Amino acid sequence: MHNLKLTARIFYGAGIAGIGALHFFYPGFRPVILPVPPAATMHLSVLVYVTGVFLLITGLLIAFGKYVHTTALLLALVLFLFFVGGHLPNRLTNMINVLGAWTDALKLLALCGGALIVARAFPGNANTGFMHTLYKTSFLGRCFFGLMLLLFGIDHFLYTDLVKTLVPAWIPGALFWTYVAGIALIGAGLSFITNIKRKPVALLAGTMLFLWLILLHIPRAVTMDTSTDPNEIVSMFECLAFSGMALLLYFE
Repeated sequence: MHNLKLTARIFYGAGIAGIGALHFFYPGFRPVILPVPPAATMHLSVLVYVTGVFLLITGLLIAFGKYVHTTALLLALVLFLFFVGGHLPNRLTNMINVLGAWTDALKLLALCGGALIVARAFPGNANTGFMHTLYKTSFLGRCFFGLMLLLFGIDHFLYTDLVKTLVPAWIPGALFWTYVAGIALIGAGLSFITNIKRKPVALLAGTMLFLWLILLHIPRAVTMDTSTDPNEIVSMFECLAFSGMALLLYFE
């Protein structure tokens, strides 16, 4: 199980580092980080690159097991500030009642939660100071992640026609698997939020998300045109991080 814990940490760190690296290959912020069209932030190239460097370095430090606790807490703080300062005002003033419009905001909140999950799974030695105070909020990590899973599961029933198109064509019964995935996401989300049956659900959810990475996200990232829009690549890195987060909840 120790190797699984280390693998899960690598998955999360690699996912964050991958999202950060994309800021150097495509103009503007990735929408999961800041909810504005990339073209609108092209003139903010310095801030874009600084953000990319931060995500790349923190992701790599976590993946390679260097200063994991402190790095994860710092990453959680920065991602939460992006959520509060960027996504939340945008969502509260624009299509607030449309659940699908909250997709990137929920993903960012979940990734913030993932950093808290990492910090909780790999505790540090600080007993005082700002980082210790920040660590006291780390229990929110599974709640942030669980909220995303719960609402994404509901999305599977609200936007069935769209979601079923994501099921690979060679897998029969796209509508059936859409509903199964929705139920699984809702169940996992509720488990993480309530902390009921968390350990077995964490293993099942982590395995499910890893299978989605292999069967869905990697093939889409490879076969689709990503020359101007890296959304499929971003989704691949997000799924990798989410799989690691779910597996780490087994060890919390």
